[in-house]
Amino acid sequence: MTKNNVTSGDVARLAKVSQSAVSRTFTQGASVSAETRERVLKAAGELGYRPNALARAMISGRSRLIAVLVAYLDNQFYPIVLERLSLALQEKGYHVLLFMTDPGNQDSVVQRMLQYQVEGVVMASATLSSNLARECAKAGIPVVLFNRYVPSSPASSVTSDNIEGGRLAAQFLVGGGHERIAFIAGNEDSSTNRDREAGFYKGLAEHGTTIWGRAVGGYTFDGAADAARELFGEKDRPDAVFVANDHMAFSVMDVLRNELKLRIPEDVSVVGYDDVPEAGWGGYRLTTISQPAEPMIEATVSILIEQIEERVVKRRAAVLPAELVIRESARLPGKNKRIKSNRA
Repeated sequence: MTKNNVTSGDVARLAKVSQSAVSRTFTQGASVSAETRERVLKAAGELGYRPNALARAMISGRSRLIAVLVAYLDNQFYPIVLERLSLALQEKGYHVLLFMTDPGNQDSVVQRMLQYQVEGVVMASATLSSNLARECAKAGIPVVLFNRYVPSSPASSVTSDNIEGGRLAAQFLVGGGHERIAFIAGNEDSSTNRDREAGFYKGLAEHGTTIWGRAVGGYTFDGAADAARELFGEKDRPDAVFVANDHMAFSVMDVLRNELKLRIPEDVSVVGYDDVPEAGWGGYRLTTISQPAEPMIEATVSILIEQIEERVVKRRAAVLPAELVIRESARLPGKNKRIKSNRA
């Protein structure tokens, strides 16, 4: 007998237990006594047995696979989310298949995903057409858009409160006495950018002011650098800027300091969005709006598992609160100014 053809029946005979006891031993959460587990694991070790996950999936009709589609990983927020999401799903007995895609090619990648008989789909920094989302729903496969939403789509979504986050950024910068406040946008067609910008304009309007200037960074490092040069390259320049995410904000700060020789925050205040770990590094100390990554991941897992187990796909939208994190990249509000959230 070779290790490649050892079966669960061989393990059962050596351990003197039933074949179903072997199956329960290697099934997460299944009931099996400590004595039986010990005997099975000892026999499996002696024989070199490893359960065949693919064969078990074919028999049970359950792959226990969750597909995660990511369009890019440059933004430091997403590698952290992927790690924690994978661990959270593993704790529930599911495993992640990671797929990368280019913008505009996402539907075709999802079609390939479904060939693996995945039980759920998470779209992170990516989205899919409403038609394909409806196809997934008909097939009983829940889809969760992470940090995105599409109003017309039947897919569920999990986001931070981007509108409130943008409003807090505006309120903070106005409170700091700034009069020429600019905005550097991400992707124009993304819900995250639209909501952050809308909230930012709302916050400015609440204080009787409007945007001084605007440029588009496209959520890329190089795009943000070009946007900073466009806004700050002239003598008549902004005295503050809200950047649609931290990844771009780091690039903006590098250009302001290293190319344009401007001081942060003495000459220019910078506020980002996400609160990735690098925002706290000594070289940046970025004031930013924090996305609650852990609660967002918990909500994503909860929506997926509930709909997989209940075999009912329905649209759910979870919106988690965003918070302002004050560091050293922006001028502080005056003593008589207060920053407050609209949330109770």
